[in-house]
Amino acid sequence: MKFKEVASRLTGFSVPVFGVSWNPPEPEVTVARRVLVFLEDRRVLFNPYHLEVAEQCVRSVSDIRRFLTEEIGRHPGDSKLAEHLRGIRAACRKFLDDTSSRGSRRFLRPHFAGPFEAEFFTELGELRATIGHHVAALAVMHGLDVEGELERTLPERDEGGV
Repeated sequence: MKFKEVASRLTGFSVPVFGVSWNPPEPEVTVARRVLVFLEDRRVLFNPYHLEVAEQCVRSVSDIRRFLTEEIGRHPGDSKLAEHLRGIRAACRKFLDDTSSRGSRRFLRPHFAGPFEAEFFTELGELRATIGHHVAALAVMHGLDVEGELERTLPERDEGGV
């Protein structure tokens, strides 16, 4: 371990008898597990499309973005974990920007097909696919299982083998 890494963990010195206190970094696997558990409870990522309500989706995606911002702020920004958290957060930001710019934030009434609904559900599909790639990477990198309905976001198995 390099000096700068050791020094960044120190929180204080005591004198005259030499003493050092430090905070060990939280293991990345713990952070990845916490993120996956949080995402497992976000229905916007896997609910059937006909059950979705735009306002609730937007609120849920905003919650995901806020949660990830807090997680990223707690950890070094140069890790692979942080890259994937930033990727998920960027997908959330894109979804929120795209839906607000096209008026999709309006309430989607059940069984009503308006022009903004097709765009909204296309953007929701893109969000789910992007997050699914990052979830798969986090799970593989840290040896974690993807539980429950979140599994629906994972990329399909490549059967072609090209």
